[in-house]
Amino acid sequence: MNGYLNESNFLMVEEGFTTRDLLENLLGELCQGSDQQAFFVADLGDVVKKHLHFLKALPRVKPYFPVKCNSSEGVIRLLAELGAGFACANKAEITRVQGIGVPADRIFYSSPCKQVAHIRYAAKHGVQLMTFDNEVELSKVARSHPHARMLLGITADSSPSAHPSMTFGTTLKSCRHLLEAAKEQAVEVVGISFHLGGRGLEPQAFAQAVAAAQLVFDMGTELGYQMHLLDIGGGFPGTEDTRARFEEIAAVVNSALDLYFPDGSGVEIVARPGRYYVTSAFTFAVSITALEEIPMEQPGSDEEESSSRKSLVYHLNDGIYGAFSCLLFDSPCPRPRLHKRPCPEHPSHSSSLRGPPGHAEDRIADGLELPELHVGDWLLFGNMGAYTIPASSQLGGCPQPHVTYAMSRMAWKAIQLFQGKPLQAEEDRESLCTPLSCGWEMAETLCVPPVFAPTSII
Repeated sequence: MNGYLNESNFLMVEEGFTTRDLLENLLGELCQGSDQQAFFVADLGDVVKKHLHFLKALPRVKPYFPVKCNSSEGVIRLLAELGAGFACANKAEITRVQGIGVPADRIFYSSPCKQVAHIRYAAKHGVQLMTFDNEVELSKVARSHPHARMLLGITADSSPSAHPSMTFGTTLKSCRHLLEAAKEQAVEVVGISFHLGGRGLEPQAFAQAVAAAQLVFDMGTELGYQMHLLDIGGGFPGTEDTRARFEEIAAVVNSALDLYFPDGSGVEIVARPGRYYVTSAFTFAVSITALEEIPMEQPGSDEEESSSRKSLVYHLNDGIYGAFSCLLFDSPCPRPRLHKRPCPEHPSHSSSLRGPPGHAEDRIADGLELPELHVGDWLLFGNMGAYTIPASSQLGGCPQPHVTYAMSRMAWKAIQLFQGKPLQAEEDRESLCTPLSCGWEMAETLCVPPVFAPTSII
């Protein structure tokens, strides 16, 4: 073991024990006490499966997890144990990752807009890999970090409307000028970076971006740079209800890499999968703290029928200033599950979800059809692992939710076998596929896993 993660960092559970089982246990304890704070349950085994599937589907690509997507300690420790790198956006994220012992050569300072003080901090702590897409950033790095290894950030298409999620990156026509400017300032450029984002992305966008990167690689080589690193960014889906599935994207990426950067070309490939790793691993539990009832009059209905229809507004003990800040990152609000299933004959009502009272703009969801609920009832939200961990301990009246991490004994055994080494040889894969005790076969769950596992903790 690499020493980043140990059994004190998570709850060890036996095979067959599910996320729902753990939630029931935790909610049972909370209902008997006075603590009604929101909380997460994180299935670390789901992250293990995603990691091994990523390495199998994209064997040439090394993942660098973007810390801003989920900075929770359990996730950072687990991915460090598995050998992943980390993409950090600022000094705080670099400090967090290095604080558990991750070496500087596994950190990519990936923000295209950096504070000078943070650049100096990175230089002082040995973090060399960075990105730039304009002359201002280039000059800041040249003055503050002479040993930086830079990636030029590009857009995949010269049309600004091609991919609205790409807010950074220079156009192809500006690349030569920036490369020449870097040469004049003695800045070492080692490769190219792009990031497509994840809003309904078409897989073919990756092929176009890789093709564009190859053109800029040629420019850099002509100018005397030793170009050897390509960052293909993020945009890999974390759930299967997306326009393109992970396997489709992986197939397109592999084909494009084989065409433009074939194996043996000396080019190292990295990526920044965020949502892919953590979205489905986290379930969020929130309780109702207050409710408002708004009568709904319907023309042509009798008085009794009209009185049975009402609109209900539920205030929860967390909102967009807390875990539901994910809604600000263009994430759709997951549909809640009820902790206690109502009787079938109970009518449903038009319902809205809000954050804690006192913030009119804290709107979580509208237009839901839910049975009538009560103060103290709990709602469960799945797929809540991405952009849900607040950076501040308390913002907008929402205390930072506690995270309970869980992993099965079998998944823990898989990590011990894996030891953070890439599955490059067939014998490596087969060693992980050996059935373990209790009749649990790794071949069905870790070595050839479905991309999106059920809610059981593996």
